[in-house]
Amino acid sequence: MTPSPAVLFVCMGNICRSPLAEAAFRHAATKAGLAVTVDSAGTGSWHVGAPPDQRACAVARRHGIDIGGYRARVVKVTDFARFTHIVALDRANLEHLLSVRPPGSRAEVSLLLDHVPGRQGQSVADPYYGPASAFDTTWRDVTAGAEGLIRKLRILS
Repeated sequence: MTPSPAVLFVCMGNICRSPLAEAAFRHAATKAGLAVTVDSAGTGSWHVGAPPDQRACAVARRHGIDIGGYRARVVKVTDFARFTHIVALDRANLEHLLSVRPPGSRAEVSLLLDHVPGRQGQSVADPYYGPASAFDTTWRDVTAGAEGLIRKLRILS
């Protein structure tokens, strides 16, 4: 029997893109009836313990999802044993994950948009320094990535 998928989404600070990806993926998994473990983390420690950016909370809320209870954390080496899939939101964070990945780790490491046909190798743009509307673009990207990853996991299960 194949274990239930466990997915970790990773961006830089864990207050914008990765919490939105976590929320979009949770929502898509529930709609698909897929049992999964899901979390998010950052590669940097600036925001540890902080809630998501207010603009991220607002865009999630507009889609009926409350992420106000999420708290930022840093990705740990033990995550490579806990999660079956570790999904970076951009290339810089992907490179970081690959550099700290322990030998023998079976966690599949990928970019989120690798799971969207025609978007392979692309990064989800960081909305942090942009206007609130940039979070809508991020939401569209993470939703497309989440749905693509759900399709893949359904095939594997």
